[in-house]
Amino acid sequence: MVLDRSPRLDLVFHALAHPARRAIIRQLSGGERNLSELAAPLKMTFPAATKHVRVLEHAKLIRRRVEGRQHFCRLEAAPLKEATLWTESFRQHWETRFEALDSLLDEMKSEERARTRRT
Repeated sequence: MVLDRSPRLDLVFHALAHPARRAIIRQLSGGERNLSELAAPLKMTFPAATKHVRVLEHAKLIRRRVEGRQHFCRLEAAPLKEATLWTESFRQHWETRFEALDSLLDEMKSEERARTRRT
């Protein structure tokens, strides 16, 4: 079970809260990219993109390696698993609730049909 109070989970959700950082994650799902490649589609300054990369690094969602003057980033998807598990518990809860509602609605329809036949 994933705990509601997890500093690591807080970091992951904080990192994913910004659309630019989600866009970076999406880009990195296709493989390693350098910072210029990550910044270009975001239409923001290079320092602003670098700031977002630092937030993702802090959440351990990406790892950076430096080769000369180039900074390459790659996705570290393991922290996403904990976030997925946390949200999955809500999906399961709501599926159970919707199945109960479906059963109730089916029961009500059957009762309505039976009442209509009698009249």
